[in-house]
Amino acid sequence: MKIPEKYQFIVALGKALHVYGIPSYKIQAYLTRVAEKQGITGSFMDTPTWINYVFYEEDNSYNYVECVPPGSLNLGALSRIAELTNKVIDSKIDNETIHKELNNIHAKTKKTNHLQSTLAYAASAGCFSIMIGTNLVSFAFSLLLGALIYFLVYLTSKSSYLENIFESLSALIATIICCLLTLIFPNFNLGLTILASIIIFIPGLAITTALEEITSKSLVSGSAKLFDAIILLFKQFFGVLLGLALMTSIVDIDLTYHVSEMPKWTLFFAIPIFSIALLPIFQVRKKDMFFGALTGIIAFFTTVLFSGYGVLISTFIGTLVVVGASRLFSLISKTPKTVFLIQGIVMLVPGSKSFMGLSNSFFNPSTTTGSANLFEQVAFILMGIIGGLLFAGTFRERNSRKIEVEPKK
Repeated sequence: MKIPEKYQFIVALGKALHVYGIPSYKIQAYLTRVAEKQGITGSFMDTPTWINYVFYEEDNSYNYVECVPPGSLNLGALSRIAELTNKVIDSKIDNETIHKELNNIHAKTKKTNHLQSTLAYAASAGCFSIMIGTNLVSFAFSLLLGALIYFLVYLTSKSSYLENIFESLSALIATIICCLLTLIFPNFNLGLTILASIIIFIPGLAITTALEEITSKSLVSGSAKLFDAIILLFKQFFGVLLGLALMTSIVDIDLTYHVSEMPKWTLFFAIPIFSIALLPIFQVRKKDMFFGALTGIIAFFTTVLFSGYGVLISTFIGTLVVVGASRLFSLISKTPKTVFLIQGIVMLVPGSKSFMGLSNSFFNPSTTTGSANLFEQVAFILMGIIGGLLFAGTFRERNSRKIEVEPKK
């Protein structure tokens, strides 16, 4: 059944918001506000795999359900979509122009600078290895493995089969390569290098987003996304387990060996470079890059500054600071604060600690206390982030007049 013309732009807008990773409760708020401004009565429900639109008329109602694959985070597109939505809310754009703008946004997301992306993946892996404590040899190979992981990302765009097994395959390949390197370099940090190479895909941010939706009472979507993030974590861990099982059956490998020899001053270079490396990975717009990287740096050093008060307090304060910084930068740049907020939160999320906790549970059963402490830290970090978002008033946007800031004129 064809969608009535007067509803087409709302359906197209809802799909775009979904595809580019905006949380479900915000999508529903956006669409409700847009419909009200257009004199349309409607009800909307967004879940990770479908969107339900119900439009009410005087004598009857029109229901449209569309199955949409889960969206992937694209901060550049998210920013443009939010600005376009605010133009619709303020009646600054007509329906025909909306479709043209949406097509332009979709076209821009398909443009990829492969060299830039390769360097970004390499830099993020190398810098993260420094942040968690490594040595020069492991750092160098973290850079190479990060670049290799992007090559696998590129291959997934050519094959649906590779796309389906990517998480496990990338972890498996990284693990096998790292195990082989331990035979050549005795001081190679096996576990940390594996973690650094796949850190971009550890679903810490996805877990945090899912909990954000659950906290905002978007229970169906939040629960589904939380379960999906946990499954994603286990898919990656399966790849590591399989690789280690294969290699340990052939050669003798010490899974617990760890040497940290990098000077501490390198950390002050690794953190900003890691934050900058995330920009092309999240496809942040050029005008938002400086403030986005700055938000990530502020987030990390705030938690370090207050680390003496414990993980929960430092993360809570860090989240409050990130929310405040993202609002300030939003006012300055006229960009939706969500763009900066996500780049700050990603520096706080507990994905790597979750992964390391699982590793300790399986590989070092005798260190049960250490694993328990890691899982406890994960829980504290999650509570600190969600608590910070709550106290900063992030979730009240559902009822506010404006969903985001005014678009740039």
